[in-house]
Amino acid sequence: MDDVGARPVPAAFDDWVAARGSALLRLAYVLTGNAADAEDVVQDALSRALPRWDQISRLDDPDAYVRRMVVNAHTSWWRKFRRRESPAADVRTDEVVTGPGEGLHSDERRRLWAACQALPADQRTAVVLRYYEQLEYDEIAALTGVREGTVRSRVSRGIAVLRQEMGERDE
Repeated sequence: MDDVGARPVPAAFDDWVAARGSALLRLAYVLTGNAADAEDVVQDALSRALPRWDQISRLDDPDAYVRRMVVNAHTSWWRKFRRRESPAADVRTDEVVTGPGEGLHSDERRRLWAACQALPADQRTAVVLRYYEQLEYDEIAALTGVREGTVRSRVSRGIAVLRQEMGERDE
């Protein structure tokens, strides 16, 4: 049964989401720390992108635009719900995607994940975009709306904390 007044989703949007949706979910998962929140963040970003898809699809890099929407949705979500969050005793690693840190043992991966989740949101976002998404500093600055120097500082501080938590010396 069709919804009255529902507008059809453009095929181009469906195709783009089919191709890029899993990458957006991975990004959101690393930012949020769990699959349910990642799905909510991506759904929010995509629901905002759909009505403007004609404009977004004409941009030079629609992927970057929607990635920024995911980061912004996460920031809004984090601000809204940070007081309701409570840390979990254990981190579920069965859903953690492979990527950086693949060579780590399970215990080391859990420690790294916990340390990453303990970073302030702005540092975690910068570190994730730099090392997980492999974006350059200027791209991260454009995505997050801060200066490149601020991005470099956040990444540097975040990595320093991660190294300290993992027991590595900064050489």
